[in-house]
Amino acid sequence: MSEMKYPHLFQPITLAGTYFKNRIFASPTGYMDSNRFGEVPTEAIAYYERKAKGGAASVCVGDLTVDSKLGRIAKDVPLDNPYSFVMFNRITNAVRMQGANVSAELCHAGMYAARSSGIKGEASRGLAYGPVEDVIDGRIILPMTEEMIWDVVGKFAAAADYAKRAGFTMVTLHGAHGWLLSQFMSPLVNTRTDKWGGPDIENRSRLAVEICKAIRKTCGPKFPIEIRISGSEVYDGGYGIEEGIAFAKQIEDYCDLIHVSAGNHEVEEVFGVTHPNVFQPDGVNVKYAAEIKKHIKTPVATVGALDDPELMEEIIASGKADVVEMARGLICDPDVPLKARAGKEQEIRKCMRCLSCFSSIMSVGQFYCAINPQAGRELEARYEIAPAVKKKVLVAGGGIAGMEAALTCRKRGHEVILCEKSGRLGGALRCEEKVPFKEKLSEYLDAQEKAVKNSDIELHLNTEVTAEYARSVQADVIIAALGARPVKPPIPGIDGGNVMSAEEAYVEPEKTEDTVVILGAGLVGVELGIFLAGMGKKVSIVEMSDHINDGGQTHHLRGVKVEIRKRGVQMHFSTKAEEITAEGIQCSVDGKETFVEGKTVIYAVGQKPLREETTALAYCAPEFYPIGDCIVPKTIMNATSQAYYTARNVGRI
Repeated sequence: MSEMKYPHLFQPITLAGTYFKNRIFASPTGYMDSNRFGEVPTEAIAYYERKAKGGAASVCVGDLTVDSKLGRIAKDVPLDNPYSFVMFNRITNAVRMQGANVSAELCHAGMYAARSSGIKGEASRGLAYGPVEDVIDGRIILPMTEEMIWDVVGKFAAAADYAKRAGFTMVTLHGAHGWLLSQFMSPLVNTRTDKWGGPDIENRSRLAVEICKAIRKTCGPKFPIEIRISGSEVYDGGYGIEEGIAFAKQIEDYCDLIHVSAGNHEVEEVFGVTHPNVFQPDGVNVKYAAEIKKHIKTPVATVGALDDPELMEEIIASGKADVVEMARGLICDPDVPLKARAGKEQEIRKCMRCLSCFSSIMSVGQFYCAINPQAGRELEARYEIAPAVKKKVLVAGGGIAGMEAALTCRKRGHEVILCEKSGRLGGALRCEEKVPFKEKLSEYLDAQEKAVKNSDIELHLNTEVTAEYARSVQADVIIAALGARPVKPPIPGIDGGNVMSAEEAYVEPEKTEDTVVILGAGLVGVELGIFLAGMGKKVSIVEMSDHINDGGQTHHLRGVKVEIRKRGVQMHFSTKAEEITAEGIQCSVDGKETFVEGKTVIYAVGQKPLREETTALAYCAPEFYPIGDCIVPKTIMNATSQAYYTARNVGRI
């Protein structure tokens, strides 16, 4: 018998008589690609099934509203729609057939109900009720009556019954992050004077307790109830861990698992704590679960920035929590449980916490991962495609796109030659390896580089692929992933000795002076500013437009803004650079001159694709595919996905 490296992580646990094969649960994630009736497509089945196939003991289907009239926000899927029953049964059946339990997250938005999803052009609408009267974004929130509160209790119980009949084996009550149950629990929000609120924690916990009691009565004692809470709201004005402990003590006798998260969706400075961003350490919220577990007997789950098996094993072994839950970690690599159990933890594709998945779910309704090209496309990746006709493939460029293309081609059975102009794989993004909050990116690049070197891909470093070289290889297929280079803006003084590109500044930050001004407020420039400010430098950023260009990374931008404020980076929007001097940049704002100090000037105004170099290779092989930044500089997600699917299709003919 082989030795189990993570025995505590893979020890089964029983909740309310239900057996869970290990301690890794897939925490709630919703599927926002629903139609106007709240029904999700077949793709959702494959999405949740894929997590179960990867070895998670439980998979939670998130964002299911118990009240489609007064509890719904955005595209939450209703659990009071009889026409969705078959679809839910298909999801639960697919998950259970993979040996996992399946939970339904029961949600009620309360005072945030009937609000837009954040998608441009969608307006807030309809009535909303909360614990007390309030005004949010100009909307009047009405207080719930006693009758309405009991109606909510009934709706949660009815939704749990619906879920059980549809094949769910557990329910997860969303009592965290500013949703209805946490609104009632909050001493700041719930200032009622009756038995449902006020200073008494027993009163503020009553709604959650009554809901759990109603579900237990309806669904029976052998149907597990999990409740997610914020152990602390982690912001000035919000409640702290003491309230989290008090709430857990009130609810523990009525549920089977207390799932401890943190923060509040409505507070920008803690969004990156609720959904840990690149600026947060691994397991940032474990301390809240660990503290609550000291005071209660009910099993406790923890969540947030967890995908390292060693860390998760330590959490369970040390008694900080009984269960670890993963959301983005299982989007990035749904096989984390299987790989950890098999001792292949080095093969785990670890989440970079870039929040590309959450940004894409809000903008286009799909979870697309920066480094897992199958995420959001689980249905089409569900089955093997026809074997490839073996070809000789030359990949020009060893960056993000080039490495993914080479590895995918090799897996498909092709003979692969990978050439990189520099002496190292990883491309332009290697310039950021000194940045502490880009550690996960460096780990991903290292993992891809190692995979290439451990394969039988023919690798040539310090090799530029010219047309002459490409013809000499006599490849059947050329995949050009040559990338892009920084744009040098035509500003007087741009060639001065105190001027450098963002790439140069990332590589040698020690060469920058104590005062720095950066041209360009895209993510490259802004993140560089945060990095340099963290080194103690005074940083200003000059931007012609009136906002930061997040490149579609809307949720990552939230954390960036918090760091800008925290580190004192000065932003100058609607400001045009006129001339660079030895002391900074002469600018104009609305026709008026102004000067922004910075003994070092850095330009970060965009990337120019290497199209001429790419086009030169177009007729050097029968098949030619340009991918990534050499077409249009975009994101890691774009480069990875395009490389994977281009390479996957090589050999069809």
